[in-house]
Amino acid sequence: MTPKKREHFRQKLLAQRIELHAELAALTRATPTEPDRDGDQTDHASAETDRDIVDINRTRVEQMVQEVDHALERIASDSYGICTDTGEPIELDRLEAIPTATLSLAAQQHRERTI
Repeated sequence: MTPKKREHFRQKLLAQRIELHAELAALTRATPTEPDRDGDQTDHASAETDRDIVDINRTRVEQMVQEVDHALERIASDSYGICTDTGEPIELDRLEAIPTATLSLAAQQHRERTI
């Protein structure tokens, strides 16, 4: 991968990281508070479900942030864009679509077939 392409992906990942941190902040602000003790069972169940959904989304976004951070580390160590299974370059089209990809399309398909 050329230095220009590597920088392109680094900038793309940094922008994605900023978006993810903004989403995390919004999820934190959106966390429902405890319902009034006077609420009925439906109110309590609804509030618990809302909290669960926010927690699931927060966990998903935190995992995505970790993937982006790992991709940025691979760029810094000059191993970005190399399939972790085969050692071959990952297709640029795949990296454009999924900048955090660690597997080539063929390796990903192979893994999915063997699961």
